[in-house]
Amino acid sequence: MGSDLECRGCYKQFGSFHARSQHMDAVGHWQCDTCFVQCWDEDALNEHMNDEYHWKDDRIECEGCYSWFDTKAEAKRHMYAENHFRTYFCTSCDKGFETDNNLKQHMNSSIHRGANIACPFCKRGFATATGVTHHLETGSCPNAPSLNRETIYNEIRKRDPNHVITKKLLTYPGPGSSTVEVTNRCWNGFNYECYLCDKEFATLQAVNQHVNSPAHKQKVYHCPGRGCAKEFMSLASLFNHLESESCGAVKFESVQRNVGSFLTGRRTIGFA
Repeated sequence: MGSDLECRGCYKQFGSFHARSQHMDAVGHWQCDTCFVQCWDEDALNEHMNDEYHWKDDRIECEGCYSWFDTKAEAKRHMYAENHFRTYFCTSCDKGFETDNNLKQHMNSSIHRGANIACPFCKRGFATATGVTHHLETGSCPNAPSLNRETIYNEIRKRDPNHVITKKLLTYPGPGSSTVEVTNRCWNGFNYECYLCDKEFATLQAVNQHVNSPAHKQKVYHCPGRGCAKEFMSLASLFNHLESESCGAVKFESVQRNVGSFLTGRRTIGFA
């Protein structure tokens, strides 16, 4: 739309509202804000826009085209389908993102950073500290099969006397205290059911993986940021939170620089 003194149908400029209204009444140029409907007078136009919810002030405009939507959900679906997000945009990939955090995650992914953080044991490359830590905490490293969430936590706790990232607990989980084996008795007639949260799984192996995952583990880490009260069950989850920079406690690059010393070093835990 142009100025308030511009005809809504032919975009001719006028010196006053009265002159503009006279022109629009005479030629039927009262045009809808949203669609191409034109009416003979202002009352008819207002009735149309009320009936069709076509007032632009109440609608959401696509960031990439001239489409308008009645709800944010409709606009979001359209922008995802058409890659029309423009506020947060990666020019290298010609791809838009809904939020600043989503764009940051994309820029810090292997697409732009490569896989330059190596596992200290098998040398497999990862894009982020979160990736290599998850690799070790889940026991996926072929050269360090004894490492898992509990063994890594117990080593981190020894080197974190000031509780920079580990919580102060009355009792601490031991290296062998976490393995649980679910039997066929959890079959409910339809699926294998987790006895802790009632979630159902198609196979016994799947429910065993679930109960031994961090899903039901104690939260043993906390964000080191002042004012951030978030707690985490795994070191990978903590790193993922810090890498997002959502609370501003630590910069993404600082997490990447320090991950090696966290996992294999001997010095006191901290972010340099």
